[in-house]
Amino acid sequence: MAEPLRIALAGLGTVGAGLIRLVEANGELIARRAGRPIEIVAVSARDRNKDRGVNLSLYTWEDDMTALAARPDVDVVVELVGGADGPALTTARNALGGGKGLVTANKAMIAHHGLELAQLAEAKQVPLGFEAAVAGGIPVIKGLREGAAGNRIERIFGILNGTCNYILSTMEQSGRDFGEVLAEAQALGYAESDPTFDIEGIDAAHKLAILAALAFGARIDFPAVDVSGISRVRAADIAQAEALGYRIRLIGTAEAGEPGTLFQRVQPCLVPLHHPLAAVEGPTNAVVAEGNFAGRLLFQGAGAGDGPTASAVAADLIDIARGHAGTPFSVPAAELDALARADAGHRTNRAYIRFVVADRPGVLAEIAAAMRDGGVSIESLIQQGRPEEGGEVLIAMVTHEGREENVAQALALLEGSDSLAEPPLVMRLIG
Repeated sequence: MAEPLRIALAGLGTVGAGLIRLVEANGELIARRAGRPIEIVAVSARDRNKDRGVNLSLYTWEDDMTALAARPDVDVVVELVGGADGPALTTARNALGGGKGLVTANKAMIAHHGLELAQLAEAKQVPLGFEAAVAGGIPVIKGLREGAAGNRIERIFGILNGTCNYILSTMEQSGRDFGEVLAEAQALGYAESDPTFDIEGIDAAHKLAILAALAFGARIDFPAVDVSGISRVRAADIAQAEALGYRIRLIGTAEAGEPGTLFQRVQPCLVPLHHPLAAVEGPTNAVVAEGNFAGRLLFQGAGAGDGPTASAVAADLIDIARGHAGTPFSVPAAELDALARADAGHRTNRAYIRFVVADRPGVLAEIAAAMRDGGVSIESLIQQGRPEEGGEVLIAMVTHEGREENVAQALALLEGSDSLAEPPLVMRLIG
């Protein structure tokens, strides 16, 4: 059998420890499939003495993880530290710049610096793998880069954050409000102690920016992603959506806009009950890609966790061991298109708009007048009083099909109104 692929592991958190367990448990199987063994030769993390449930005495310890790439007995550095910058980025640059391969699960780093790292990998003719950066163990990057390589991707969308999906589906099942379910998700380990990146849509936006680059042959443009999260979704919104025949899901969508532009958005949406994404519950990810010949492709599975994410890291390492790593973004980095941010105003759809207003005469007429003046046609309207919360009233409406710029114009007319207790919540209807 050929010489082993020797890897250095930076980061020994949940995924790092999971990768060690995977290599130890499946080493023989991996060697047969890769055509050569994969061996961990060195490891590094912040705390050498922490108990991680694995035997680290088998591997050389490096106090400085950024120095792993300088080791002559290392072929590939696996970066599992996390964070867009700092030690993770330094480790990645050192690895690729030093002629070593790099495998990472770091979606923030790829979303912010993926083009730079791809250019460096290509210049040094070394592999860069990031399957684990998007959707955990689901092989969506491999599916887009290889399985759907003969297709023009027309749209890609899906549920890209398991924490948000757990919260929303639990709110559906229990009738409880957001804050209570978030606390439960934190207690169960589905949400971080600081859940901002998850619940405000940033984590999903990182993943969407990566998928959009792959799907559309574009340079990654994370700042161009329009992002809103689920922190303002109430139990009442969940109930209203169900009454209308929908479920609320945080959806990331990317598709071509006008020529030379790309539309990217992460937003809670109303999904019809018959749609495949409506059935996705718990901490699960699901990605739909629409190819012009393959049709609709659905990738679904565990989007996080030590086992699924370590599995995706191992898949990249096996590809490298076989010599099949390929170009990071399907086409050379120099050929990726610099697509402008698409104007969403001309997009047409139906919208769910929820207002929390003061319980007094004339408020509904004020809202209706703003909709009329903005050119928004109302399909249905629901008014619900909440005397237990100081007499505020919840007003929810569903619009007819219309341009997004009309909804924006109508809401701008209401901006600053003392009738509104909080800014309106807008969620698009898909399907």
